[in-house]
Amino acid sequence: MNHILHNWNAMRIIRLALGIIIIIQAIDIHDWMLGIAGTIFAAMALMNAGCCGTACYTKPIKESTPLPNTVIYEEVDIK
Repeated sequence: MNHILHNWNAMRIIRLALGIIIIIQAIDIHDWMLGIAGTIFAAMALMNAGCCGTACYTKPIKESTPLPNTVIYEEVDIK
């Protein structure tokens, strides 16, 4: 429940508003497929799901340990 109530940003509010508008329009014109689309938009906003803006969490790339700067060279003689 804490996840639903916090971390609201502008994109999440726009998605929720768009979902509600689509659901209202679907009820008005009796179109169940449009209602499903509106429900998906609203559910994505409520659950903060989907890769819209910063909703998609990607694991940060672990910085590799730097290689040592000491290089050993071997001299090769041409005979």
